[in-house]
Amino acid sequence: MKNLSKYPFEIRPLSKEEGGGYMISFTDFSECISDGETIAEAIENGMDALQETIAALESLNMPVPEPGSGGTYSGKFIQRVPKTIHSRLVMRAKQEGVSMNSLVTSMLAESLGKREYNLTKNWKSNRGNNPLLH
Repeated sequence: MKNLSKYPFEIRPLSKEEGGGYMISFTDFSECISDGETIAEAIENGMDALQETIAALESLNMPVPEPGSGGTYSGKFIQRVPKTIHSRLVMRAKQEGVSMNSLVTSMLAESLGKREYNLTKNWKSNRGNNPLLH
């Protein structure tokens, strides 16, 4: 059995609407989450869930991610936004005749592309001024 304490995790408070307490998730396992009334209880429950997740993967002869590997991503995340932004996104999606998910995915991809382009452009222009990079 792997050393469970080497697996990184994130803890976040749960709102009253979500039932309160704390939720723990493991960055190497998208399918492994747990919760507890206190942070300590969430960690304890999370370690139990992690142990069971690893055991299940091993029993199915599936690969077990190494600690800190980042695991796999489901393609899903949840982001809370102000009501005004939500409203604007809904209206924009209707105007463009697409789902809000498609609109937001497109906006994120476009923004990431611009950001990466600008970072590369700035790096190349700054490289010209640095004699160590010639």
